[in-house]
This record gives sequence, C-alpha cells and structure tokens, in this order.
Amino acid sequence: MNSSLASTKPDVTLSLTLSTSPDALEALNLEEIGIKLIQLLLTCTNHVSSGNLHRADVCLRQISSLASISGNSMQRLATRFASALAVRLVKRWQGLYKALNRAEPESSEMDRDQSTFAQAFPYLGLAYAIITRTLIQTMSEEHIIHIIDLGSGDPKLWIPLLRGLGHLAHGPPHVKITCVNANKVVLEKLGKNLFKEAESLDMPFQFNAVNVRLRDLTLDMLNIRSGEVLAIASILSLHVLLAEDDRVDAQFGLNKNNNSVKDCKQMVEFLAMVHSVSPKVVLLVEQESDNNLTRLVDRFVEGLHYYSAIFDSIDSTFGGSSCEERIAIEKMFGKEIESIMACEGLEREARHERYAKWTVRFARAGFKPVRLWYDSIEEAKRLMVAYGPEGYLVVNQRAGLMICWHGRPIYSVSAWTCFN
Repeated sequence: MNSSLASTKPDVTLSLTLSTSPDALEALNLEEIGIKLIQLLLTCTNHVSSGNLHRADVCLRQISSLASISGNSMQRLATRFASALAVRLVKRWQGLYKALNRAEPESSEMDRDQSTFAQAFPYLGLAYAIITRTLIQTMSEEHIIHIIDLGSGDPKLWIPLLRGLGHLAHGPPHVKITCVNANKVVLEKLGKNLFKEAESLDMPFQFNAVNVRLRDLTLDMLNIRSGEVLAIASILSLHVLLAEDDRVDAQFGLNKNNNSVKDCKQMVEFLAMVHSVSPKVVLLVEQESDNNLTRLVDRFVEGLHYYSAIFDSIDSTFGGSSCEERIAIEKMFGKEIESIMACEGLEREARHERYAKWTVRFARAGFKPVRLWYDSIEEAKRLMVAYGPEGYLVVNQRAGLMICWHGRPIYSVSAWTCFN
C-alpha cells in the first residue's frame, strides 16, 4: 500500500462524488486506484448507513471494477470491506440473507487457518514468548499451578510453557490447564498434545476442557480447587464480551466521544468474576484498534486504518503471490471486518479496543498492572527481530508492550494482578 495512504488515518472529508466514468476508472494507476477505492468505500458506508440502497449499489459496482482479491493490498482490502457492506444491505431481508449465508467452515479448515495465521504473523510468536517467560517467572516457586486459557487453545503457547516449568531446578510443579473454547476439536487436539508433553516431562498434569463460548462461561466450569495458584491468559478473545445491545446509544446519541470508556455489563461482571478468584497474573493480548464505536462511518475509518496495516504486513510474508495460505488468512480478517461493518448488537463481537481503554477497564475492576518479562526494551526488540522480518517493532507502553508494523500499532500485550 502506498506509504502516503498508510502513514495516516483515512481522511473522512474525502469527496463523496461519484462522477468518475468507467473509462476514466480504467485509466487510473495503482496509487490513484487506492485513493479512489477509499473515496468509494467511505461514500458507500455513508449510503449504507443512511439506507440509500440505490446509491450504495452504484458505489459497490464501481468498487468491484477497481478491487481485486489478487491485487495489491488496498485492492484486496477493498474487496473485504465491500463484501461486508453488501452483507449489511442483504441483512435487511432476513430470509434472503439466511438463504445465501454460507455454512460455517469445517473444523479441519478452521484448524488450518489458525495454523497459517500463526506462521504468517511473527508478532504472535513474540507475544507467546513473552507470556511464557512471564508465567515461568511468576510461577517458578509455586507447587500447584492452574492456568486458564480463555479461548486460544494453541499448543504453540502451552507446550513451551510446560517445558519451561518442567526444567525448574526444584523439579516440575503440578500443572492444570483449563481451556475455554467453543470448538470441541480444538480442545481434543490440545488435550492430547499437552498430556503427551507432560508425560515426557514426568510432570503431574491435569487438563480441563470447557466447551462453551466465553460469554457462557460460569465460575463452576473452571473447576478451581483450594491451594491452586491461578494464572489467566486471553489471546485475542476478551473483546467479544464487549458485545451488547447498542440501540440505546444509537437512539440517544451516547458514546459520541470515541475516547470514552463506556461500561459494558457483560465485561464488568466477567472481570468481577475473574477478580473474585484472585489470579496471581492475568495476561492479555488484544488488537490495538478501536472498533467498539456506535456510528458505522467511525468504525469504517478506524477499521480501514487498522486493517491496511494488517494487509500490508501480510505482503511482507507472502509477497505478491495469491497463494492459498494468504487467501485463507485474508478470509479470516474478512470475517472480522464483516462483524465490524455488517453486524450490530450482540452479534457484533469484533469490538476491539486500544490498550489505553483496557487499562481503564482493568483498573475499574480492581486490577493493577504487572511488568511483563523482558530485561530491557532492547531485549524485547531483539526478540522481535528473531520472530519476524524487518518492519516489525515493539514499543514500551507503561506495563505493556505494543507490537507495531512500520510504526502502526497492531497488537498490545499486557499483564495484570489483583494483589497489592
């Protein structure tokens, strides 16, 4: 993506005219195509928001003539936003939408996409390394450890942790891992891998599979026992609990200030539940974006800025090739964009918030920040070089770390405790 477009947020004052003829569109160069696509997407978002179906359709036809799933990063990103806007329009006719709505992918396809994601994005490996080291440092003197995984279910996170705990000088502790995941196949695979690893380490081990969505989790499902020292990790999962009925905000014009942190009953109750079990540490990885906004055009502007960085970073991994792996990755992000642009209320689960807002939410719930493990910011940067190509960097953010792509924040990693 052209650096002049990627370095700043999209300009919401761009012209909303649609006077470009088909012949003129064909004559545009790649930079001009990128600018025109942003104009058209913003125009289309406004028309979709106001319910002007005819003008939205005109926009979508022009976007289709310029966007391409095999084009440059802006063209590929535009196809995902255009698809999300089209879904929002079709949802006006629920019968038509349900008839056209494709089935959920098979579990094997979902597993493949998750594996591809981990390979394509080295900053996830960095986050895992920091989480693993932080847990080992925090729990090295404990004898009975209970770790609760809120949704990740990734063996690449937990197997290195078992190995680290298994080689402590005083011998391995008793470890229990509880994983909360709505995908039963993910839970079965994780349990099998972790039991095998624990056996090889001669480590006392328990695995507790909780096959529910995070919003349906109750305290008794966690199977917490007296004497266990708790640690909780949420990898790109906790934001789904911000989903709520937005009709009050929309009707009375609340949440106009995008920097405000509005209480969410579901999140407040969940963090209170977590606080009640006194975890020694809570580790959080979240998207560094602010899509939890009421107005559709605000979500578009924020989403375009964030996902342009994501799609540019994808190019660094896959180059210009339209391989199956890259398409699978972009399809995953397309589902997030669809949630942001086409869904409302409880259905809209992609409600990412920035690190600054998470600090407010955790502080309100009685948590205090904990320093993540790294000897210095320079060491964290060296870890980043080890895990990813040139262009990725880490930035120190009080008690957390920000993982960036060419200066644009992508993910935040932070740690919290309820102890003084």
